[in-house]
Amino acid sequence: MLNELDALVNIDFATRTIKPQLQSLKIIRIGTSGSLQKDIPVDSNLASTHGLGIDNLMNFYRQEHNNEDKQLLHSFITQTQLQSSMAYPYIAGAGSSLLKHFVKDFHQGITVTCPGFYGPQGRILRLGLSNPHLIDRLTQFSFGQHRITNFEMETAAIYGMGKLLGHHCLSLNAIVANRVEKTFSKDSNKAVASLIKTSLEIISAL
Repeated sequence: MLNELDALVNIDFATRTIKPQLQSLKIIRIGTSGSLQKDIPVDSNLASTHGLGIDNLMNFYRQEHNNEDKQLLHSFITQTQLQSSMAYPYIAGAGSSLLKHFVKDFHQGITVTCPGFYGPQGRILRLGLSNPHLIDRLTQFSFGQHRITNFEMETAAIYGMGKLLGHHCLSLNAIVANRVEKTFSKDSNKAVASLIKTSLEIISAL
């Protein structure tokens, strides 16, 4: 999706060449996620300061992390011990020019991006989990003022691709489940509609 949005503005389809003047897009994802902290309840809104990917996507692209990101990733790997059987994690930050507008009435924190809905997010149907303590390890992670607040399946990929392509990206989440408290929204459609309304009001004022 990010590649194709970028291609629409930065590739000349007639000549199949990259345009000499590149455009930078502002891309805002509005979706749902599960909270990994007790103090972030269902039906609340969250803006992702970072996307931390354990989905492996960005490892297929050339990328560089700054020193703080390298230290955060090292701490994440050490504390969670996820690198032994999973893809090497990566991290990318939100577009600061967008994030600063989503502070009031929004929780903020690191969003972990998983490659699937069931096992990768600690859910069990018939299959056992290779890492049954995943949620606990994500919840307990801390690095300075940073903590993991939620997880889903898109944010890190959007932030990572956006960073490499020069776009400003932001991920907004309606919290529809609290995986620590084991509580779930009684009306997730209402929670999503509320987030959309709040976000559009902020966006229209930018």
